[in-house]
Amino acid sequence: MTKIYLVAGEVSGDVHGGGLMRSLRQRSTDLIFSGLGGNKMCTVEGTENMRNWVEEAGVVGLWEVLKKYRYFRAQFDRTLAEIDVWRPDAVILIDYPGFNLRLAKALRQRSPGVKIIYFISPQVWAWNRRRIPEMAKMLDLMLCIFPFEKQLYQASGLHTEFVGHPIIDNLGPERGEFEREENLVGLFPGSREREVSKHFPDMLRAAVLAKEKMPETRFAAAAASVSMARLMRKQVEASPLLGGVDCEILRKRTHELMQRATCAVVASGTATLEAAFFGLPYCLIYKVAWPTYLVGRLLIKVEHLGMVNILAKKRLVKEFLQGEATPEYISNEILRLLNSSETREELQSEMSGALEQLGGQGAYERAAEAVMKAVFPAR
Repeated sequence: MTKIYLVAGEVSGDVHGGGLMRSLRQRSTDLIFSGLGGNKMCTVEGTENMRNWVEEAGVVGLWEVLKKYRYFRAQFDRTLAEIDVWRPDAVILIDYPGFNLRLAKALRQRSPGVKIIYFISPQVWAWNRRRIPEMAKMLDLMLCIFPFEKQLYQASGLHTEFVGHPIIDNLGPERGEFEREENLVGLFPGSREREVSKHFPDMLRAAVLAKEKMPETRFAAAAASVSMARLMRKQVEASPLLGGVDCEILRKRTHELMQRATCAVVASGTATLEAAFFGLPYCLIYKVAWPTYLVGRLLIKVEHLGMVNILAKKRLVKEFLQGEATPEYISNEILRLLNSSETREELQSEMSGALEQLGGQGAYERAAEAVMKAVFPAR
């Protein structure tokens, strides 16, 4: 039996890990999986002793990570000890760079014979390209989901494959027979408590301002979980500004709302690519704790934050970051999109063109094939 140890630390990584594991099993039933992940990875056939930790591990921001330093230190040490005992043939690290790059470095020193594969490249091209030569020494294979990443990693001598973005596979089945509802604005504050706490109040204030100028405007917000729906309802009830503004909270109906809304406000993250996939015109907002933001400003070296804009190499989608993420700016963009079908259609067309760079269906299958070649080079 061939042993593969995987590490994913966020919900999105768990989804991608599960997809990759299932594609690997289709190629060989002579595989055993273990590691750290979430519900998707834990339920794949051939998995044993997979720790479900994504709810605890999925924190964002420098300050938030520092508050849980002891927890992460303990998990790091435990993971190294597990790998020492289990002795896998390969370790696959899925995104989550703060933990996984440190793990790769430690593994290369402790277990030089194990294959170390990275799936879903960390965005070091955005915040620290100097780490790429270091990564080339740690890793045996990098599996990229964005086309421009391959050249950057290959130049360092790291064997790199562009496998395409799994979003094409994951969202295809989510397409439904929905029609755009006139004057319906979707609000997508994020999937984590910190994101919802930072973004949703300003989205609600923007809704008030937009409705004052355009009374027929309606609002609906997507909640990623029961707990996030509960938090968002509390924020709606606690807002003295809402007045006659009604905001429906939709739990686990994100992709439905992306297909029904006329336009949207979307927090930075995977949801911005999802919105573009469904042809939803939107603006992007992003707010974090100020220490995290200030450190990020020093490190991030890309002109745009939104991946659609990065792919297009220009600002298709307006970005309102930190101090610019005000109700006034957000409401003005909502009204601009609502009031011009021509503007919406142009944005939809340009977003579609940007997404064509992500490759066609079959990202997990291509990734699995690359893993099999790395683990079984003689086949």
